[in-house]
Amino acid sequence: MRACIQQRFHQLPHTRFSFLHPPRIHAYTVANVENPSASSREDYAYANVFLWNTMIRKQAENGDITRDPPLLYYIQGLRTRLRPNGQTFMYLLKALVCGKNVNEGEEVHASVVRTGFASSEFVSGVRRMPQPGLVLWTLMIQAYVCLTLPGEALELFRTMRGVGVMPDMVAVATIFSASGLLGDLGVAKTIHCFIEKSGVEVDAFVSSTLINTYGECGSLTDAYRFFQETAMKNTVVWNTMIHQSLEHNNLDLGKQLFDSMPERDVASWNSMIRGFANVGQYEEALALFHDMEISVFRPNTLTLLSTLSACASHGALEAGAWIHSYVNNNDLNRDGSLDSSLIDMYSKCGDIAKAIQIFEESPRRDLFTWTSIICGLAMHGHGKKALCYFSKMNESQVSSDEVTMVGVLSACAHAGLIEQGRMYFQSMEKVFGLVPKIEHYGCMVDLLGRMGCLKEAYDLIMGMPMEANEIIWGSFLSACRVYNNVELGEVAARRLLELDPRDPWGRVMLSNIYAEEAKYDRSMGLRKEIKEKGLKKSPGCSSIEVNGSVHGFLVEDNSHPCYNEINSMLEKIEKLMN
Repeated sequence: MRACIQQRFHQLPHTRFSFLHPPRIHAYTVANVENPSASSREDYAYANVFLWNTMIRKQAENGDITRDPPLLYYIQGLRTRLRPNGQTFMYLLKALVCGKNVNEGEEVHASVVRTGFASSEFVSGVRRMPQPGLVLWTLMIQAYVCLTLPGEALELFRTMRGVGVMPDMVAVATIFSASGLLGDLGVAKTIHCFIEKSGVEVDAFVSSTLINTYGECGSLTDAYRFFQETAMKNTVVWNTMIHQSLEHNNLDLGKQLFDSMPERDVASWNSMIRGFANVGQYEEALALFHDMEISVFRPNTLTLLSTLSACASHGALEAGAWIHSYVNNNDLNRDGSLDSSLIDMYSKCGDIAKAIQIFEESPRRDLFTWTSIICGLAMHGHGKKALCYFSKMNESQVSSDEVTMVGVLSACAHAGLIEQGRMYFQSMEKVFGLVPKIEHYGCMVDLLGRMGCLKEAYDLIMGMPMEANEIIWGSFLSACRVYNNVELGEVAARRLLELDPRDPWGRVMLSNIYAEEAKYDRSMGLRKEIKEKGLKKSPGCSSIEVNGSVHGFLVEDNSHPCYNEINSMLEKIEKLMN
């Protein structure tokens, strides 16, 4: 970062900093410059610092801190021998809080300490503030929180208390946020106890922050206890408690709170819809969306993203198409921000043609839309077409990410494009700057296994920088079953048993391999072991969408409310077929 700042500094026109050079400030040199009085010298210095601070403040307010970093103006001022005051650091820290740059924040903090402004002198220049010491202490703590440095933020809070500065509600909320980032429940409870004893007023903002902190520290119990005790319960506090309930997969508590709310808003609905979708209860998520649609609240982009995700995961094509129609009728996708979710939904629900149509008509060709269509085509076995879109993506100079490369490698696997798969896998780090993760290794093992390159797949697994999981060993075992490789099949099955001794699938697959090789004693021995240990495979499941509702069926499952009618119809069909 320092090198970037210095490079940018030398690239800037010299005239940009001309206000810092004494001969240029005519307005403040009315006095005799040949022999200025002490008073005029002080005014002169004040003018320079005032203009310096103004330039830093303007850059922070304009938000253009990437092209013209405020720290660059700060360094230039130091080089012209200007002395910073409290306002200089206040404006600079505010800019860095927005920019979230760790290196710049540490440099400014070091300057604060070196120049002595970490003590009371630091705050003495900001005379218009009612509590300048507290404001600037809080600002520095906020900077550390925004830079994801909770330990440093807490240490600064302790130092602040050590010099006798008492926190207000904003400082309290900030330090609770730091505790949440740290994930230390003991620290959170200690600060909560301090706040209660010190008599600091706790408003709704602080209450919601504390609930969130307890949740991030892993204690839904403490979060809910405080929620019940606090008198400050506005909609934000209710929403925070619902959010934490759902984050801890306690849907019953979340639904109970949602139903009890004195007043809901769009965020309340969004939290519940997303919560149900995240735990796989897609039908409940879609039902909530329909309830919201007939309420006084209008779904926004976040609502639609969660609902489309539920449709995609549930295979609810009819419901997804209805939501797409709702989006179009209400002009909710003018900027194309929902296109990637629509492409994903249609792909996962089986309508790849519609997914391609949305992509081709999309005004927004960003990373997410490109990745969605590539993954969708790969999922449907259109490997060559997926790679064609990937080439177009590169030509458009849109950078790939890890998910894109999973789609590309998956496309190669489904289409049997082994040479292209090897090439793309090897170029991930060299060309695209992406370190292969376990998902990418899994795609390569799948590809090599499908093509019968079992030794190469095994060598790849053994050379992985991370431990292979059940998915990779399961994929490899399936390939060994297809090509009847007993030796490697035994290795894969043994690894699967080590990872999950209660899963019978590995034993079943190895038993089938033995049977194919006429090793019936070993095959029957595994079958007997499965029976004696009472191991059972997870039942298979199929689903069908009828009139917007998705019906799921498990093997040997008779729990469906229309089971008798369905069974009767199947018997009639069977008689007609015979």
